[in-house]
Amino acid sequence: MAKRFISIWFRSLNTDWFTLRHPELKNEVFVLSQPDHGRVVVSASNIHAQSEGIYPGMAVADARAIVPGLKVMDDDPQLAEKLLLKIARWCIRFTPVAAVDGSNGIILDVSGCAHLWGGESPYITNLVSKLKEKGYRVRAALGDTIGIAWAVARFGTGSGIIPQSEQAEAIQPLPPESLRISTESSERLHKLGLKTVSSFFNMPRSALRRRFGAEILLRLDQLMGFEREDLVPVEIVEPWQERLPCLEPISTATGISIALERLLDTICKRLGNDGKGIRKACFKSFRVDGMVMSLEIGTHRGTLNTKHLFKLFEEKLSTIEPGLGIELFVLETPLVEDLQPHQEKMWESPGGLHSAAVSELIDRVGNKVGADKIHRYLPAEHHWPERSLKQASSLEETTDTPWKTARPRPVRILQVPESIGVAAPIPDYPPMLFRYRGKVHKIRKADGPERIEREWWLEEGEHRDYYSVEDEDGKRYWLFRSGHYSGDTNIQWFIHGFFA
Repeated sequence: MAKRFISIWFRSLNTDWFTLRHPELKNEVFVLSQPDHGRVVVSASNIHAQSEGIYPGMAVADARAIVPGLKVMDDDPQLAEKLLLKIARWCIRFTPVAAVDGSNGIILDVSGCAHLWGGESPYITNLVSKLKEKGYRVRAALGDTIGIAWAVARFGTGSGIIPQSEQAEAIQPLPPESLRISTESSERLHKLGLKTVSSFFNMPRSALRRRFGAEILLRLDQLMGFEREDLVPVEIVEPWQERLPCLEPISTATGISIALERLLDTICKRLGNDGKGIRKACFKSFRVDGMVMSLEIGTHRGTLNTKHLFKLFEEKLSTIEPGLGIELFVLETPLVEDLQPHQEKMWESPGGLHSAAVSELIDRVGNKVGADKIHRYLPAEHHWPERSLKQASSLEETTDTPWKTARPRPVRILQVPESIGVAAPIPDYPPMLFRYRGKVHKIRKADGPERIEREWWLEEGEHRDYYSVEDEDGKRYWLFRSGHYSGDTNIQWFIHGFFA
């Protein structure tokens, strides 16, 4: 697929923003100023000030001499950077790759995007008109390379669309500055009478290098596509992403559901061709007012079941507020995994964790209560209770360590044992009652002690004597006494787990 880029040039970004914030300045002559080496200079001037001959770099005192009633306001050195970053993120509704270009421009990689708007002409027209509706004076150009788009946007005329492979013809009538070369290089070219690119475009490369250095050759190679030029996007593009622009803003729940179904069908077909399944997905809705609404879901096993994925999203779709309408839907899958094919048997169906139904049930429950509330554990090579199990990363993870079943263990083990008060008659005898979180539990049945020694090669400390007890309500607990019984009142008892 041929690469295509759009360069957007903001002629007066900062002053446009001030005019949007202060509408009374629309018809006024005003400038923005910044201190510079002990004097105050014009950093930006609006269109009315420019018509009076006031341009950036001029001293404010000189500007006031030209226009006595000139309004001067303090400029923010970081304003342009903040505005361009915000606008570049807004431009993601037109293409997934948007980058800030210096202090007055944005570069978009629009390869393969224009057909979604009916062609390059309506595509760039739609983009420019929306920026102008927001109050910014812009000019944009579309070409095969960043260099030609940048040059035509700032120095060209006409529609701004350069046909494919015609960047050489488009650049030649333009001045040397259009090549993005240094001021010193462009001034030297002008002094020599080389006032357009055509006057030196066909010169031998050795002569250009000898007289003007390597910079001009690099810019020419980048413009012609011989030298690669990379962008730094404001947002990292997910490798698995599908976009659905809308001809008219969508504001109904039915329209949002249809958009989600189409995106799921498309991305699942793409992933299926590469043998991958979805583990995480993010559904984004770009509103016409610039707001972005996002929904995220996760699965415990890679899946391409569009009906299941839609159900996970469906429970959250009501939280999307379309406002004045949604003009772009995007579905991203930041986490995918290889699908492991399973041999199916006509006389036997997979059960347990290998069952797709079980995995989808876990997904639905996790979608309601939170995926962080559902855990799967595997045995670990330790006999100290806190280390005897580990959390599994997925339903597919296995271990060669078997579960220890010689003695009963509680279903729930506290990560940190909690101190309790216990009444026990004699050493090594089960407790008669214990107090836990303000409630007294009278013990009816008990089993123990089971002594568990500390793993001395990892840490030092007392051993534990564990008891499995049952209170008068039939609830069972796992208690232990730390260390030997010493006959004093400083014996420490703890609760460590709960049986089902």
